Amino acid sequence: MIQTPKQRLFRQHLFAFSLLLLLVGFFVYAMRLDQDFFFFLSTALFLSLVILILFHKRFKKKRATVKLQREELFEKVNLLRTEFEKENDVITAFRGEIVSYSQLKKLVENLSASLSVEETTHTLCREVTDLLGRQNTIVILYLLEAQTGELAIVYSSRQHRPVHIKQKRGDVFDRWVMKMLTPLLLEDARRDFRFDMDKIDGEEGRVIESLLSVPLIVGNKPLGILRLDNPEPRSFTHKDLRFLKTIADVSAVALENAQLYDKVEDLAIRDSLTGLYLRRYLMERMDEETKRHLRRDKEMSFVMIDLDHFKRYNDNFGHPAGDIVLKSIAALMQKHFSSPGNLLCRYGGEEFCVLLSECDKEEARDLARVFVEAVAAEKILLRREETRVTVSAGVASFPADAKTREDLIVKADKALYEAKHRGRNRVQCA
Repeated sequence: MIQTPKQRLFRQHLFAFSLLLLLVGFFVYAMRLDQDFFFFLSTALFLSLVILILFHKRFKKKRATVKLQREELFEKVNLLRTEFEKENDVITAFRGEIVSYSQLKKLVENLSASLSVEETTHTLCREVTDLLGRQNTIVILYLLEAQTGELAIVYSSRQHRPVHIKQKRGDVFDRWVMKMLTPLLLEDARRDFRFDMDKIDGEEGRVIESLLSVPLIVGNKPLGILRLDNPEPRSFTHKDLRFLKTIADVSAVALENAQLYDKVEDLAIRDSLTGLYLRRYLMERMDEETKRHLRRDKEMSFVMIDLDHFKRYNDNFGHPAGDIVLKSIAALMQKHFSSPGNLLCRYGGEEFCVLLSECDKEEARDLARVFVEAVAAEKILLRREETRVTVSAGVASFPADAKTREDLIVKADKALYEAKHRGRNRVQCA
């Protein structure tokens, strides 16, 4: 069995005490019984002193050894404690990473289930709010417009509630991120020399003390910006920035896929030449609109439009010139019938139609008449020759003139042909 230093020291003390006790016995014996025994006793004492001195030296040596071993043990304990704390920090960080990856997994799954851009943006901002949206944090998503290439705000919320943002095209922070195409972290905006916060506060009208902003990039193509800001300083950390950057990398791919999906959907329901909706989509929407207007006891109108003598333009200038005329008419329609809720459609060939939501027959007739006059006044350049075209229009109203979708189309079509019969370039009501 291995003895500990304390056990060995105890045994040595016990041996010395026993030896001392034996000498005391010899001394008593010599004093009372045999005085000649003092010689042997002196010799024994001398030997005992030698032994005690040796024991004392050994004891000091053992004591020094034990002290050294104790210090080594304390050092090992401290090293083990330090290693344990490091391991504990690593385990805590690892657990945090596991939580982050599980949150990212959930985000990816939810984004994968979203198809359109609108659905994807709402899902993204909702998840970012849950992951990083501390109190009073505003989540803003900007996307680049395909036509202008400028930033446009598509979503803004605070704790899942919509927030009005004045700078619809982004502020100085967003322009900086788009210019550098690099993430931006402001822990305390007042102390950042790159931005003049007094000027920014005046432009935006709300307090921004800390900010996180990352560009949404797929390959080398920027799509927009995902941004979080807060009125309190030091609301975000570098760890939050790294996490948001990872979210942005995943979300950029999802947004690009959603944009492609919307384009495909748009191609399926829009005419490639004029950009107006196709007849199939019109039929679907008219069913919905008739039911909605019946529920709300509202009136809607339907306008059929046809180009006058369109065959002449094709014969005189060729089919490419005819396409130019059709595109010009479609552009005028989009400009003229631009009110929310209106549905513009290329019905077929040179025929167009407009579904006017919550619009009675008189108002629809006036709108159609102004449009017919605008077309007649428009100059169209065909093969370096200025020419003019005219259109005829027929107007019918629901439910005043028709009770069903089919009857409404028939009534407007009959009114259109009556307008042509009466000389064209005019509007006729059912």
